Amino acid sequence: MSAEDLEQYESELELQLYREYKDVVGIFTYAVETERRFYLCNAVDLKVRTEGGDVYYEVSMGDAWVWDMYRPARFVKSAKVLTFRDVSIEEIAHSDLQVPKSVGG
Repeated sequence: MSAEDLEQYESELELQLYREYKDVVGIFTYAVETERRFYLCNAVDLKVRTEGGDVYYEVSMGDAWVWDMYRPARFVKSAKVLTFRDVSIEEIAHSDLQVPKSVGG
């Protein structure tokens, strides 16, 4: 496999992942971003921990979807992340108004 073939393969995987994200984002409540991964989930708990003068974060998530194009299964029942870096947690705003994908007959 050439470098060009590998690049094309990874581009196709990323496009498939983006399409899956668009399909599933509506069923989740939170978006969680760490330095290594992006998650969608319906339950999230962030705890600040200290040990030996170091501060780290423990993020526990339930009913989650993981943005990772190399995972064979992106839906997980629960996930826990420990990190020394920033964690972003956002509540996903769901609009009650759905715009139709196509107009007309």
